[in-house]
Amino acid sequence: MRYITHTVGGPETLVLAEGPPPTPAPGEVLIRVEAAGINRPDISQRRGTYPPPPGASPVLGLEVAGTVATAAPGWAVGDRVCALTNGGGYAEYAVAPTGQCLPWPAGYSAIQAAALPETFFTVWANLFMIGGLTTGESVLIHGGSSGIGTTAIQLAKAAGAMVYVTAGSTEKCDACIALGADGAIDYRTEDFVSRIKALTDGAGVNVVLDMVGAPYFQQNLQCLAMDGRLVLIAFLGGAEAPINLTTIMTRRLHITGSTMRPRTATQKAAIADALRTRVWPWLDAGRCAPVIHATFPLAEAAAAHALMESSTHVGKIVLSLTPT
Repeated sequence: MRYITHTVGGPETLVLAEGPPPTPAPGEVLIRVEAAGINRPDISQRRGTYPPPPGASPVLGLEVAGTVATAAPGWAVGDRVCALTNGGGYAEYAVAPTGQCLPWPAGYSAIQAAALPETFFTVWANLFMIGGLTTGESVLIHGGSSGIGTTAIQLAKAAGAMVYVTAGSTEKCDACIALGADGAIDYRTEDFVSRIKALTDGAGVNVVLDMVGAPYFQQNLQCLAMDGRLVLIAFLGGAEAPINLTTIMTRRLHITGSTMRPRTATQKAAIADALRTRVWPWLDAGRCAPVIHATFPLAEAAAAHALMESSTHVGKIVLSLTPT
Protein backbone atom coordinates (compact mmCIF):
# COMPACT_ATOMS: atom_id res chain seq x y z
CA MET A 1 0.00 0.00 0.00
CA ARG A 2 0.92 3.68 -0.27
CA TYR A 3 1.18 5.67 2.92
CA ILE A 4 2.73 8.86 4.29
CA THR A 5 5.86 8.62 6.37
CA HIS A 6 7.52 11.48 8.23
CA THR A 7 10.36 12.56 10.44
CA VAL A 8 10.22 15.18 13.18
CA GLY A 9 10.13 18.59 11.55
CA GLY A 10 8.09 20.71 9.18
CA PRO A 11 5.44 19.74 6.62
CA GLU A 12 8.15 19.00 4.05
CA THR A 13 9.09 15.85 6.02
CA LEU A 14 5.82 14.21 4.93
CA VAL A 15 6.62 11.95 1.99
CA LEU A 16 4.89 9.14 0.13
CA ALA A 17 6.16 5.60 0.79
CA GLU A 18 5.13 2.02 0.09
CA GLY A 19 4.83 -0.91 2.46
CA PRO A 20 2.62 -3.81 3.54
CA PRO A 21 -0.92 -3.15 4.81
CA PRO A 22 -1.45 -3.44 8.56
CA THR A 23 -2.83 -6.65 10.00
CA PRO A 24 -5.92 -6.21 12.17
CA ALA A 25 -5.68 -7.58 15.70
CA PRO A 26 -8.65 -9.30 17.38
CA GLY A 27 -11.38 -6.72 17.83
CA GLU A 28 -10.11 -4.57 14.95
CA VAL A 29 -11.36 -4.02 11.41
CA LEU A 30 -9.20 -3.47 8.32
CA ILE A 31 -10.44 -0.53 6.28
CA ARG A 32 -9.66 0.22 2.64
CA VAL A 33 -9.25 3.96 3.02
CA GLU A 34 -10.87 6.38 0.58
CA ALA A 35 -10.31 9.58 2.58
CA ALA A 36 -8.51 10.63 5.76
CA GLY A 37 -8.98 13.74 7.88
CA ILE A 38 -6.20 16.13 8.95
CA ASN A 39 -6.22 17.23 12.60
CA ARG A 40 -4.14 19.36 14.96
CA PRO A 41 -2.83 16.31 16.85
CA ASP A 42 -1.28 15.19 13.54
CA ILE A 43 0.65 18.47 13.42
CA SER A 44 1.83 17.98 17.00
CA GLN A 45 2.90 14.39 16.32
CA ARG A 46 4.85 15.48 13.24
CA ARG A 47 6.60 18.13 15.32
CA GLY A 48 7.52 15.52 17.93
CA THR A 49 5.41 16.94 20.77
CA TYR A 50 2.58 14.36 20.74
CA PRO A 51 3.98 10.84 20.34
CA PRO A 52 1.60 7.98 19.60
CA PRO A 53 0.64 5.81 22.58
CA PRO A 54 2.25 2.38 23.00
CA GLY A 55 1.15 -0.05 20.32
CA ALA A 56 -0.31 2.59 17.99
CA SER A 57 0.85 3.01 14.41
CA PRO A 58 3.57 5.65 13.97
CA VAL A 59 1.87 6.69 10.72
CA LEU A 60 -0.12 9.91 11.09
CA GLY A 61 -3.89 10.03 10.82
CA LEU A 62 -6.65 9.68 13.41
CA GLU A 63 -9.75 9.43 11.20
CA VAL A 64 -10.63 7.67 7.98
CA ALA A 65 -13.55 6.70 5.78
CA GLY A 66 -13.69 3.75 3.43
CA THR A 67 -14.94 0.20 3.08
CA VAL A 68 -14.40 -2.79 5.33
CA ALA A 69 -11.72 -5.06 3.79
CA THR A 70 -11.91 -7.95 6.26
CA ALA A 71 -14.99 -8.98 8.20
CA ALA A 72 -15.06 -8.26 11.91
CA PRO A 73 -17.75 -8.46 14.61
CA GLY A 74 -20.53 -6.08 13.62
CA TRP A 75 -19.06 -5.30 10.20
CA ALA A 76 -19.12 -7.12 6.87
CA VAL A 77 -16.76 -6.82 3.92
CA GLY A 78 -17.84 -3.84 1.81
CA ASP A 79 -19.58 -1.92 4.60
CA ARG A 80 -18.96 1.80 4.35
CA VAL A 81 -17.49 3.01 7.62
CA CYS A 82 -15.83 6.04 9.09
CA ALA A 83 -13.56 5.39 12.03
CA LEU A 84 -11.61 7.02 14.80
CA THR A 85 -8.25 5.30 14.45
CA ASN A 86 -5.41 5.10 16.95
CA GLY A 87 -3.05 6.14 14.16
CA GLY A 88 -2.22 5.06 10.63
CA GLY A 89 -4.90 7.00 8.76
CA TYR A 90 -2.67 8.53 6.07
CA ALA A 91 -2.58 5.25 4.17
CA GLU A 92 -4.51 3.16 1.68
CA TYR A 93 -5.32 0.66 4.42
CA ALA A 94 -5.81 1.31 8.14
CA VAL A 95 -7.07 -0.60 11.16
CA ALA A 96 -9.44 0.58 13.87
CA PRO A 97 -11.18 -1.06 16.83
CA THR A 98 -14.61 -2.21 15.75
CA GLY A 99 -16.27 -0.08 18.43
CA GLN A 100 -14.72 3.07 16.99
CA CYS A 101 -16.36 2.59 13.59
CA LEU A 102 -19.61 4.20 12.48
CA PRO A 103 -21.60 3.96 9.24
CA TRP A 104 -21.52 6.75 6.70
CA PRO A 105 -24.50 9.06 7.21
CA ALA A 106 -27.16 9.04 4.50
CA GLY A 107 -25.93 10.42 1.18
CA TYR A 108 -22.40 11.08 2.40
CA SER A 109 -19.25 10.88 0.29
CA ALA A 110 -15.99 9.46 1.62
CA ILE A 111 -14.63 13.00 2.01
CA GLN A 112 -17.60 14.03 4.16
CA ALA A 113 -17.51 10.84 6.23
CA ALA A 114 -13.76 11.14 6.88
CA ALA A 115 -14.29 14.63 8.29
CA LEU A 116 -16.52 13.32 11.09
CA PRO A 117 -14.79 11.05 13.64
CA GLU A 118 -12.08 13.11 15.33
CA THR A 119 -14.08 16.31 15.79
CA PHE A 120 -17.42 14.65 16.50
CA PHE A 121 -15.95 12.24 19.07
CA THR A 122 -14.06 15.13 20.71
CA VAL A 123 -16.95 17.60 20.78
CA TRP A 124 -19.54 15.10 21.99
CA ALA A 125 -17.29 13.73 24.73
CA ASN A 126 -16.18 17.12 26.01
CA LEU A 127 -19.07 19.47 25.41
CA PHE A 128 -21.88 17.08 26.32
CA MET A 129 -20.58 14.07 28.27
CA ILE A 130 -18.04 16.03 30.36
CA GLY A 131 -19.30 19.61 30.04
CA GLY A 132 -22.93 18.61 30.49
CA LEU A 133 -24.31 21.17 28.02
CA THR A 134 -28.10 20.91 27.91
CA THR A 135 -31.02 22.54 26.13
CA GLY A 136 -31.48 26.17 27.12
CA GLU A 137 -27.90 26.66 28.32
CA SER A 138 -25.23 28.80 26.68
CA VAL A 139 -21.70 28.04 25.52
CA LEU A 140 -18.62 29.97 24.41
CA ILE A 141 -16.57 28.09 21.83
CA HIS A 142 -13.06 29.32 21.13
CA GLY A 143 -11.70 28.74 17.65
CA GLY A 144 -15.18 28.72 16.16
CA SER A 145 -13.95 28.42 12.57
CA SER A 146 -11.76 25.35 13.21
CA GLY A 147 -12.86 21.78 12.58
CA ILE A 148 -13.67 21.43 16.28
CA GLY A 149 -15.38 24.81 16.34
CA THR A 150 -17.61 24.30 13.30
CA THR A 151 -18.66 20.93 14.70
CA ALA A 152 -19.31 22.32 18.18
CA ILE A 153 -21.44 25.18 16.85
CA GLN A 154 -23.72 22.81 14.98
CA LEU A 155 -24.05 20.19 17.70
CA ALA A 156 -24.71 22.79 20.38
CA LYS A 157 -27.39 24.45 18.24
CA ALA A 158 -28.97 21.10 17.41
CA ALA A 159 -29.10 20.40 21.15
CA GLY A 160 -30.94 23.67 21.78
CA ALA A 161 -28.15 25.80 23.29
CA MET A 162 -27.21 29.44 22.76
CA VAL A 163 -23.84 29.54 21.04
CA TYR A 164 -21.15 32.22 21.10
CA VAL A 165 -17.75 31.89 19.47
CA THR A 166 -14.41 33.58 19.04
CA ALA A 167 -12.62 33.62 15.68
CA GLY A 168 -9.70 35.47 14.14
CA SER A 169 -11.27 37.63 11.42
CA THR A 170 -14.51 39.19 10.27
CA GLU A 171 -14.78 36.56 7.55
CA LYS A 172 -14.37 33.72 10.04
CA CYS A 173 -16.91 35.29 12.38
CA ASP A 174 -19.36 35.57 9.49
CA ALA A 175 -18.81 31.88 8.68
CA CYS A 176 -19.62 30.96 12.28
CA ILE A 177 -22.83 33.02 12.22
CA ALA A 178 -23.81 31.29 8.98
CA LEU A 179 -23.44 27.94 10.75
CA GLY A 180 -25.83 29.03 13.49
CA ALA A 181 -23.76 30.84 16.13
CA ASP A 182 -25.82 33.43 18.00
CA GLY A 183 -22.82 35.73 18.40
CA ALA A 184 -19.26 35.83 17.05
CA ILE A 185 -16.36 37.79 18.54
CA ASP A 186 -13.22 38.73 16.61
CA TYR A 187 -10.59 38.08 19.27
CA ARG A 188 -8.03 40.14 17.38
CA THR A 189 -10.03 43.35 17.75
CA GLU A 190 -12.50 42.74 20.60
CA ASP A 191 -12.30 41.80 24.29
CA PHE A 192 -14.26 38.56 24.44
CA VAL A 193 -14.94 38.85 28.19
CA SER A 194 -16.76 42.17 27.89
CA ARG A 195 -18.57 41.00 24.77
CA ILE A 196 -19.80 37.83 26.48
CA LYS A 197 -21.01 39.88 29.44
CA ALA A 198 -22.89 42.15 27.03
CA LEU A 199 -24.36 39.28 25.03
CA THR A 200 -25.59 37.50 28.18
CA ASP A 201 -26.80 40.58 30.09
CA GLY A 202 -23.95 40.13 32.56
CA ALA A 203 -24.77 36.53 33.46
CA GLY A 204 -22.01 34.76 31.56
CA VAL A 205 -22.18 31.40 29.81
CA ASN A 206 -22.77 27.97 31.30
CA VAL A 207 -19.90 26.29 29.45
CA VAL A 208 -16.65 27.38 27.81
CA LEU A 209 -14.97 24.99 25.36
CA ASP A 210 -11.34 26.05 25.05
CA MET A 211 -8.38 24.89 22.99
CA VAL A 212 -6.12 27.91 23.62
CA GLY A 213 -5.13 27.19 27.21
CA ALA A 214 -3.01 29.42 29.41
CA PRO A 215 -3.52 32.85 27.76
CA TYR A 216 -7.31 32.51 28.03
CA PHE A 217 -7.56 30.77 31.38
CA GLN A 218 -8.41 33.67 33.67
CA GLN A 219 -10.59 35.32 31.03
CA ASN A 220 -12.52 32.08 30.61
CA LEU A 221 -13.30 32.03 34.31
CA GLN A 222 -14.63 35.58 34.04
CA CYS A 223 -16.94 34.50 31.20
CA LEU A 224 -18.61 31.73 33.21
CA ALA A 225 -21.96 32.00 34.93
CA MET A 226 -22.59 30.64 38.41
CA ASP A 227 -21.91 26.88 38.42
CA GLY A 228 -20.25 27.27 35.02
CA ARG A 229 -17.96 24.66 33.48
CA LEU A 230 -14.64 25.29 31.74
CA VAL A 231 -13.70 22.37 29.48
CA LEU A 232 -10.13 22.33 28.17
CA ILE A 233 -9.35 20.23 25.08
CA ALA A 234 -5.94 21.66 24.06
CA PHE A 235 -3.41 24.29 25.07
CA LEU A 236 -2.20 25.78 21.78
CA GLY A 237 -1.14 28.93 23.64
CA GLY A 238 0.58 27.24 26.59
CA ALA A 239 -0.15 24.86 29.45
CA GLU A 240 0.67 26.83 32.61
CA ALA A 241 -1.47 29.69 33.94
CA PRO A 242 -2.10 31.46 37.26
CA ILE A 243 -5.39 30.61 38.96
CA ASN A 244 -7.69 32.97 40.85
CA LEU A 245 -9.16 30.63 43.43
CA THR A 246 -11.59 33.28 44.64
CA THR A 247 -13.36 33.35 41.28
CA ILE A 248 -13.63 29.57 41.24
CA MET A 249 -14.98 29.33 44.78
CA THR A 250 -17.41 32.24 44.79
CA ARG A 251 -18.95 31.22 41.46
CA ARG A 252 -18.81 27.45 42.12
CA LEU A 253 -16.95 26.87 38.88
CA HIS A 254 -15.93 23.49 37.50
CA ILE A 255 -12.67 23.14 35.58
CA THR A 256 -12.05 19.97 33.61
CA GLY A 257 -10.64 18.70 30.36
CA SER A 258 -9.53 15.65 28.46
CA THR A 259 -7.61 14.25 25.52
CA MET A 260 -9.07 11.65 23.18
CA ARG A 261 -6.18 9.50 22.04
CA PRO A 262 -5.17 7.98 25.42
CA ARG A 263 -8.73 6.80 26.17
CA THR A 264 -9.35 3.07 26.13
CA ALA A 265 -11.16 1.31 23.31
CA THR A 266 -14.08 0.73 25.67
CA GLN A 267 -14.33 4.43 26.48
CA LYS A 268 -14.15 5.41 22.82
CA ALA A 269 -16.77 2.80 21.94
CA ALA A 270 -19.12 4.36 24.50
CA ILE A 271 -18.69 7.72 22.77
CA ALA A 272 -19.35 6.08 19.39
CA ASP A 273 -22.54 4.51 20.75
CA ALA A 274 -23.74 7.91 21.97
CA LEU A 275 -22.95 9.47 18.60
CA ARG A 276 -24.81 6.73 16.75
CA THR A 277 -27.87 7.22 18.96
CA ARG A 278 -27.91 11.01 19.36
CA VAL A 279 -25.95 12.63 16.54
CA TRP A 280 -26.11 10.32 13.52
CA PRO A 281 -29.88 10.95 13.14
CA TRP A 282 -29.07 14.68 12.97
CA LEU A 283 -26.51 13.99 10.23
CA ASP A 284 -28.91 11.72 8.33
CA ALA A 285 -31.54 14.47 8.48
CA GLY A 286 -29.14 17.24 7.44
CA ARG A 287 -29.43 19.15 10.72
CA CYS A 288 -25.63 19.35 10.90
CA ALA A 289 -22.74 18.42 8.60
CA PRO A 290 -18.97 18.67 8.47
CA VAL A 291 -17.59 21.83 6.91
CA ILE A 292 -14.97 20.89 4.30
CA HIS A 293 -12.47 23.65 3.52
CA ALA A 294 -10.12 21.79 1.17
CA THR A 295 -9.10 18.35 -0.05
CA PHE A 296 -5.67 17.16 -1.17
CA PRO A 297 -4.48 13.91 -2.72
CA LEU A 298 -2.51 11.66 -0.38
CA ALA A 299 0.78 12.59 -2.05
CA GLU A 300 0.19 16.25 -1.13
CA ALA A 301 -0.12 15.70 2.62
CA ALA A 302 2.66 18.25 3.15
CA ALA A 303 0.57 20.97 1.49
CA ALA A 304 -2.41 19.97 3.62
CA HIS A 305 -0.33 20.34 6.80
CA ALA A 306 1.00 23.71 5.64
CA LEU A 307 -2.56 24.93 5.11
CA MET A 308 -3.61 23.81 8.58
CA GLU A 309 -0.61 25.54 10.14
CA SER A 310 -1.52 28.77 8.32
CA SER A 311 -4.85 28.84 10.23
CA THR A 312 -6.53 30.42 7.20
CA HIS A 313 -9.01 27.59 6.78
CA VAL A 314 -12.62 27.30 7.97
CA GLY A 315 -13.59 23.75 8.88
CA LYS A 316 -11.87 20.52 7.88
CA ILE A 317 -8.96 19.61 5.61
CA VAL A 318 -9.15 16.10 4.12
CA LEU A 319 -6.84 13.79 2.16
CA SER A 320 -8.43 11.95 -0.76
CA LEU A 321 -7.19 8.45 -1.67
CA THR A 322 -7.99 6.39 -4.73
CA PRO A 323 -8.28 2.73 -3.72
CA THR A 324 -6.03 0.39 -5.67
